[in-house]
Amino acid sequence: MVAVKPFGTFEGKKVEQFTLTSTNGVEVDLINWGVTVRDWRVPVGGKLRSVVLGFDKFDDYPVHSPHFGSLAGRVANRLAGSSFELGGKTYNVVANEGPNSLHGGPEGIGRLVWDAVPDDATNAVVFSLASPDGAMGYPGNLKLKATYRLDGNRLRLELGATTDRPTILSLVQHQYFNLGTGDDVLDHSYQLAAGAYTEVSPDDLIPTGNILEVTPGSDRDFRQPRNLRDGSGKPIGYDGNFVLDADRDVADPVAIVTAPDGDLTLKLWTDRPGLQFYNAMMTDVKVPGLNGRTYGEYSGFCLEDQMFPDTPHHRHFPPIVITPEKPYAHWCEFEIA
Repeated sequence: MVAVKPFGTFEGKKVEQFTLTSTNGVEVDLINWGVTVRDWRVPVGGKLRSVVLGFDKFDDYPVHSPHFGSLAGRVANRLAGSSFELGGKTYNVVANEGPNSLHGGPEGIGRLVWDAVPDDATNAVVFSLASPDGAMGYPGNLKLKATYRLDGNRLRLELGATTDRPTILSLVQHQYFNLGTGDDVLDHSYQLAAGAYTEVSPDDLIPTGNILEVTPGSDRDFRQPRNLRDGSGKPIGYDGNFVLDADRDVADPVAIVTAPDGDLTLKLWTDRPGLQFYNAMMTDVKVPGLNGRTYGEYSGFCLEDQMFPDTPHHRHFPPIVITPEKPYAHWCEFEIA
Protein backbone atom coordinates (compact mmCIF):
# COMPACT_ATOMS: atom_id res chain seq x y z
CA MET A 1 0.00 0.00 0.00
CA VAL A 2 1.11 3.54 -0.81
CA ALA A 3 0.65 5.57 2.37
CA VAL A 4 -0.96 8.98 1.84
CA LYS A 5 -1.25 11.88 4.27
CA PRO A 6 -1.80 15.66 4.18
CA PHE A 7 1.39 17.70 4.04
CA GLY A 8 0.24 21.31 3.61
CA THR A 9 -1.50 23.74 1.29
CA PHE A 10 -0.26 25.96 -1.54
CA GLU A 11 -2.33 28.72 -3.09
CA GLY A 12 -5.50 27.08 -1.82
CA LYS A 13 -4.61 23.59 -3.10
CA LYS A 14 -3.93 20.53 -0.95
CA VAL A 15 -0.40 19.21 -0.83
CA GLU A 16 -0.18 15.51 -0.02
CA GLN A 17 2.66 13.16 0.79
CA PHE A 18 2.86 9.69 -0.72
CA THR A 19 5.22 7.13 0.84
CA LEU A 20 6.51 4.23 -1.21
CA THR A 21 8.03 1.31 0.72
CA SER A 22 9.88 -1.57 -0.93
CA THR A 23 10.42 -5.15 0.20
CA ASN A 24 14.06 -4.14 0.87
CA GLY A 25 12.95 -1.63 3.49
CA VAL A 26 13.62 1.45 1.33
CA GLU A 27 11.20 4.34 1.91
CA VAL A 28 10.58 7.27 -0.46
CA ASP A 29 8.38 10.24 0.40
CA LEU A 30 6.92 12.14 -2.55
CA ILE A 31 4.80 15.29 -2.47
CA ASN A 32 2.60 16.57 -5.29
CA TRP A 33 4.06 20.10 -5.11
CA GLY A 34 6.48 19.97 -8.00
CA VAL A 35 6.56 16.15 -8.00
CA THR A 36 9.15 16.43 -5.25
CA VAL A 37 11.14 13.60 -3.70
CA ARG A 38 10.96 14.94 -0.14
CA ASP A 39 12.92 12.18 1.59
CA TRP A 40 14.54 8.89 0.59
CA ARG A 41 15.61 6.49 3.33
CA VAL A 42 17.82 3.46 2.78
CA PRO A 43 18.67 0.76 5.36
CA VAL A 44 22.28 0.93 6.57
CA GLY A 45 23.49 -1.10 9.54
CA GLY A 46 20.01 -1.74 10.88
CA LYS A 47 18.99 1.94 10.64
CA LEU A 48 17.48 4.13 7.93
CA ARG A 49 19.72 6.79 6.38
CA SER A 50 18.25 9.78 4.52
CA VAL A 51 20.11 10.20 1.24
CA VAL A 52 18.50 13.36 -0.18
CA LEU A 53 18.16 16.98 0.91
CA GLY A 54 14.72 18.25 1.81
CA PHE A 55 12.52 19.77 4.49
CA ASP A 56 10.35 18.41 7.26
CA LYS A 57 7.74 21.19 6.81
CA PHE A 58 6.02 22.06 3.56
CA ASP A 59 6.04 25.82 4.17
CA ASP A 60 9.82 25.81 3.80
CA TYR A 61 9.65 24.56 0.21
CA PRO A 62 8.12 27.57 -1.61
CA VAL A 63 10.34 30.01 0.30
CA HIS A 64 13.67 28.26 0.76
CA SER A 65 13.99 25.30 -1.63
CA PRO A 66 16.60 25.51 -4.44
CA HIS A 67 14.54 22.92 -6.35
CA PHE A 68 15.17 20.21 -3.73
CA GLY A 69 13.89 16.97 -5.27
CA SER A 70 11.48 18.60 -7.72
CA LEU A 71 10.92 18.44 -11.46
CA ALA A 72 12.14 21.44 -13.43
CA GLY A 73 10.64 22.84 -16.63
CA ARG A 74 8.99 23.54 -18.99
CA VAL A 75 12.58 24.09 -20.09
CA ALA A 76 15.03 22.99 -17.43
CA ASN A 77 18.39 24.65 -16.93
CA ARG A 78 19.18 28.01 -18.56
CA LEU A 79 17.60 29.74 -21.55
CA ALA A 80 19.62 32.75 -22.72
CA GLY A 81 17.79 36.04 -23.01
CA SER A 82 14.55 34.39 -21.88
CA SER A 83 13.47 33.99 -25.49
CA PHE A 84 13.50 31.52 -28.36
CA GLU A 85 12.31 31.20 -31.95
CA LEU A 86 9.95 28.51 -33.16
CA GLY A 87 8.15 28.34 -36.47
CA GLY A 88 9.33 31.81 -37.45
CA LYS A 89 7.98 33.45 -34.30
CA THR A 90 9.89 34.77 -31.29
CA TYR A 91 8.57 33.82 -27.87
CA ASN A 92 9.51 35.74 -24.73
CA VAL A 93 9.38 33.79 -21.48
CA VAL A 94 9.73 34.98 -17.89
CA ALA A 95 13.25 35.78 -16.70
CA ASN A 96 14.28 34.76 -13.18
CA GLU A 97 18.10 34.73 -13.30
CA GLY A 98 19.16 38.15 -14.54
CA PRO A 99 18.09 38.40 -18.19
CA ASN A 100 17.87 34.62 -18.50
CA SER A 101 15.27 32.03 -17.59
CA LEU A 102 16.16 29.17 -15.25
CA HIS A 103 14.15 25.96 -14.86
CA GLY A 104 11.04 27.30 -16.59
CA GLY A 105 10.76 30.61 -14.75
CA PRO A 106 9.49 31.60 -11.30
CA GLU A 107 6.32 29.54 -11.73
CA GLY A 108 7.78 26.56 -13.54
CA ILE A 109 6.26 23.11 -13.19
CA GLY A 110 8.41 22.38 -10.13
CA ARG A 111 6.52 25.05 -8.18
CA LEU A 112 2.98 23.92 -8.96
CA VAL A 113 0.60 21.46 -7.32
CA TRP A 114 0.04 18.40 -9.51
CA ASP A 115 -2.78 15.88 -9.40
CA ALA A 116 -1.59 12.58 -7.97
CA VAL A 117 -2.96 9.04 -7.84
CA PRO A 118 -1.28 6.17 -5.94
CA ASP A 119 -0.92 2.84 -7.72
CA ASP A 120 -0.68 0.13 -5.07
CA ALA A 121 -0.36 -2.65 -7.65
CA THR A 122 2.98 -1.34 -8.97
CA ASN A 123 4.15 0.55 -5.86
CA ALA A 124 4.00 3.83 -7.75
CA VAL A 125 2.49 7.30 -7.79
CA VAL A 126 1.20 8.83 -11.04
CA PHE A 127 1.33 12.63 -11.18
CA SER A 128 -0.37 14.74 -13.86
CA LEU A 129 -0.56 18.42 -14.71
CA ALA A 130 -2.30 20.49 -17.37
CA SER A 131 -0.07 23.41 -18.31
CA PRO A 132 -2.03 25.98 -20.35
CA ASP A 133 -0.93 27.70 -23.53
CA GLY A 134 1.13 30.76 -22.56
CA ALA A 135 2.26 29.47 -19.16
CA MET A 136 5.45 31.44 -18.32
CA GLY A 137 5.38 32.51 -21.98
CA TYR A 138 5.62 29.03 -23.52
CA PRO A 139 3.24 28.04 -26.32
CA GLY A 140 0.98 25.00 -26.34
CA ASN A 141 -1.50 23.35 -24.03
CA LEU A 142 0.49 20.58 -22.36
CA LYS A 143 -0.67 17.46 -20.60
CA LEU A 144 2.22 16.27 -18.43
CA LYS A 145 2.58 12.91 -16.71
CA ALA A 146 5.24 11.77 -14.23
CA THR A 147 5.35 8.32 -12.65
CA TYR A 148 7.65 7.39 -9.77
CA ARG A 149 7.93 3.64 -9.10
CA LEU A 150 9.94 1.95 -6.33
CA ASP A 151 11.19 -1.61 -6.81
CA GLY A 152 13.68 -2.89 -4.24
CA ASN A 153 16.49 -0.33 -4.14
CA ARG A 154 15.56 1.21 -7.49
CA LEU A 155 13.46 4.33 -8.00
CA ARG A 156 12.36 4.84 -11.61
CA LEU A 157 10.93 8.05 -13.08
CA GLU A 158 9.00 8.00 -16.35
CA LEU A 159 8.02 11.33 -17.92
CA GLY A 160 5.64 12.00 -20.77
CA ALA A 161 3.83 14.95 -22.31
CA THR A 162 1.52 15.78 -25.20
CA THR A 163 0.87 19.16 -26.80
CA ASP A 164 -1.75 20.64 -29.11
CA ARG A 165 0.84 22.72 -31.05
CA PRO A 166 4.60 22.72 -31.55
CA THR A 167 6.53 23.85 -28.49
CA ILE A 168 9.78 23.19 -26.67
CA LEU A 169 10.05 20.96 -23.64
CA SER A 170 13.00 19.70 -21.61
CA LEU A 171 12.32 18.28 -18.14
CA VAL A 172 14.73 17.23 -15.42
CA GLN A 173 14.62 15.69 -11.97
CA HIS A 174 16.47 17.95 -9.54
CA GLN A 175 17.30 15.75 -6.57
CA TYR A 176 20.11 16.71 -4.22
CA PHE A 177 21.91 13.67 -2.78
CA ASN A 178 24.20 13.10 0.19
CA LEU A 179 24.90 9.40 0.65
CA GLY A 180 27.07 9.85 3.73
CA THR A 181 26.69 11.20 7.24
CA GLY A 182 28.81 14.37 6.90
CA ASP A 183 27.74 17.92 6.08
CA ASP A 184 29.28 17.96 2.60
CA VAL A 185 29.72 15.66 -0.39
CA LEU A 186 33.28 16.57 -1.35
CA ASP A 187 34.76 13.20 -0.40
CA HIS A 188 32.23 10.97 -2.14
CA SER A 189 33.69 9.01 -5.05
CA TYR A 190 32.27 10.09 -8.46
CA GLN A 191 32.43 8.42 -11.85
CA LEU A 192 30.61 9.68 -14.99
CA ALA A 193 30.37 8.15 -18.47
CA ALA A 194 31.26 11.43 -20.15
CA GLY A 195 34.20 12.30 -22.35
CA ALA A 196 32.99 15.79 -23.29
CA TYR A 197 31.12 18.80 -21.93
CA THR A 198 29.33 21.91 -23.17
CA GLU A 199 31.50 24.98 -22.65
CA VAL A 200 29.81 27.90 -20.87
CA SER A 201 30.47 31.56 -20.25
CA PRO A 202 31.78 31.82 -16.67
CA ASP A 203 29.68 34.94 -16.04
CA ASP A 204 26.24 33.42 -16.55
CA LEU A 205 26.80 29.68 -17.23
CA ILE A 206 25.16 30.02 -20.65
CA PRO A 207 26.63 27.61 -23.24
CA THR A 208 28.91 29.10 -25.88
CA GLY A 209 27.92 26.35 -28.30
CA ASN A 210 31.27 24.62 -28.13
CA ILE A 211 31.38 20.95 -27.18
CA LEU A 212 34.83 20.24 -25.77
CA GLU A 213 36.59 16.99 -25.03
CA VAL A 214 37.47 16.31 -21.42
CA THR A 215 41.21 16.69 -20.85
CA PRO A 216 42.59 13.50 -19.27
CA GLY A 217 43.37 14.02 -15.60
CA SER A 218 41.66 17.42 -15.46
CA ASP A 219 39.03 18.54 -12.96
CA ARG A 220 36.34 17.56 -15.48
CA ASP A 221 37.66 14.05 -15.99
CA PHE A 222 35.33 11.71 -14.10
CA ARG A 223 35.94 8.70 -16.31
CA GLN A 224 37.83 7.23 -13.38
CA PRO A 225 36.51 7.64 -9.80
CA ARG A 226 37.56 10.88 -8.06
CA ASN A 227 36.44 13.23 -5.31
CA LEU A 228 35.61 16.94 -5.58
CA ARG A 229 38.87 18.41 -4.34
CA ASP A 230 41.95 19.71 -6.13
CA GLY A 231 45.48 18.51 -5.51
CA SER A 232 45.81 20.66 -2.41
CA GLY A 233 42.53 19.44 -0.93
CA LYS A 234 40.52 22.59 -1.69
CA PRO A 235 36.89 22.15 -2.87
CA ILE A 236 36.12 22.38 -6.58
CA GLY A 237 32.75 23.85 -7.58
CA TYR A 238 30.76 22.16 -10.34
CA ASP A 239 27.68 23.38 -12.22
CA GLY A 240 27.90 22.21 -15.80
CA ASN A 241 26.53 19.88 -18.44
CA PHE A 242 28.50 16.76 -19.29
CA VAL A 243 27.94 15.15 -22.68
CA LEU A 244 27.28 11.49 -22.07
CA ASP A 245 29.04 9.01 -24.30
CA ALA A 246 26.84 8.60 -27.36
CA ASP A 247 27.89 5.00 -28.00
CA ARG A 248 27.15 3.85 -24.46
CA ASP A 249 24.86 0.93 -23.70
CA VAL A 250 21.77 2.32 -21.92
CA ALA A 251 21.86 -0.80 -19.76
CA ASP A 252 25.02 0.61 -18.17
CA PRO A 253 24.84 3.37 -15.56
CA VAL A 254 25.97 6.85 -16.62
CA ALA A 255 26.96 7.77 -13.06
CA ILE A 256 28.29 5.83 -10.08
CA VAL A 257 28.75 7.62 -6.74
CA THR A 258 29.90 6.03 -3.48
CA ALA A 259 29.67 7.47 0.04
CA PRO A 260 32.93 8.17 1.92
CA ASP A 261 32.21 5.33 4.37
CA GLY A 262 31.58 2.94 1.48
CA ASP A 263 28.21 1.88 2.87
CA LEU A 264 26.08 3.18 -0.03
CA THR A 265 26.56 3.47 -3.78
CA LEU A 266 24.28 5.34 -6.18
CA LYS A 267 23.88 4.35 -9.82
CA LEU A 268 21.96 6.32 -12.46
CA TRP A 269 20.59 5.14 -15.80
CA THR A 270 18.97 7.46 -18.35
CA ASP A 271 18.00 7.89 -22.00
CA ARG A 272 19.09 11.57 -22.08
CA PRO A 273 22.26 12.80 -23.86
CA GLY A 274 23.40 15.17 -21.10
CA LEU A 275 24.00 15.26 -17.36
CA GLN A 276 24.14 18.47 -15.33
CA PHE A 277 26.49 17.88 -12.43
CA TYR A 278 26.08 20.37 -9.59
CA ASN A 279 27.65 20.08 -6.15
CA ALA A 280 25.68 22.78 -4.33
CA MET A 281 28.59 25.20 -4.46
CA MET A 282 26.15 28.10 -4.13
CA THR A 283 23.74 26.57 -1.62
CA ASP A 284 23.01 28.44 1.60
CA VAL A 285 19.64 27.43 3.06
CA LYS A 286 18.53 29.64 5.95
CA VAL A 287 16.27 27.11 7.69
CA PRO A 288 16.92 23.57 8.99
CA GLY A 289 16.55 20.69 6.59
CA LEU A 290 15.57 17.07 7.18
CA ASN A 291 16.15 15.99 10.76
CA GLY A 292 17.49 19.47 11.60
CA ARG A 293 20.45 19.30 9.22
CA THR A 294 22.15 22.43 7.91
CA TYR A 295 22.49 22.81 4.14
CA GLY A 296 25.39 25.03 3.12
CA GLU A 297 28.00 24.96 0.40
CA TYR A 298 28.69 21.49 -1.04
CA SER A 299 25.92 19.92 1.07
CA GLY A 300 24.58 17.84 -1.80
CA PHE A 301 25.16 16.77 -5.39
CA CYS A 302 22.75 16.77 -8.32
CA LEU A 303 22.82 14.42 -11.30
CA GLU A 304 20.29 16.05 -13.63
CA ASP A 305 19.84 13.86 -16.69
CA GLN A 306 18.78 16.24 -19.43
CA MET A 307 18.91 17.65 -22.92
CA PHE A 308 21.59 20.32 -23.26
CA PRO A 309 21.09 23.79 -21.71
CA ASP A 310 20.00 26.66 -23.99
CA THR A 311 19.35 24.25 -26.86
CA PRO A 312 17.08 26.59 -28.90
CA HIS A 313 20.08 28.87 -29.54
CA HIS A 314 22.40 26.09 -30.72
CA ARG A 315 21.12 24.17 -33.72
CA HIS A 316 23.74 21.44 -33.42
CA PHE A 317 22.48 20.48 -29.93
CA PRO A 318 19.93 17.64 -29.78
CA PRO A 319 16.49 19.23 -30.41
CA ILE A 320 13.81 19.75 -27.75
CA VAL A 321 10.83 20.55 -30.00
CA ILE A 322 7.73 18.44 -29.46
CA THR A 323 4.59 18.42 -31.60
CA PRO A 324 1.13 16.79 -31.52
CA GLU A 325 2.64 14.01 -33.67
CA LYS A 326 5.87 13.77 -31.66
CA PRO A 327 5.14 13.72 -27.91
CA TYR A 328 7.68 13.88 -25.10
CA ALA A 329 9.09 10.75 -23.45
CA HIS A 330 11.98 10.44 -20.98
CA TRP A 331 13.03 7.98 -18.30
CA CYS A 332 15.70 7.66 -15.64
CA GLU A 333 16.35 5.21 -12.84
CA PHE A 334 18.34 5.45 -9.60
CA GLU A 335 19.61 2.61 -7.46
CA ILE A 336 21.01 3.29 -4.00
CA ALA A 337 22.27 0.25 -2.14
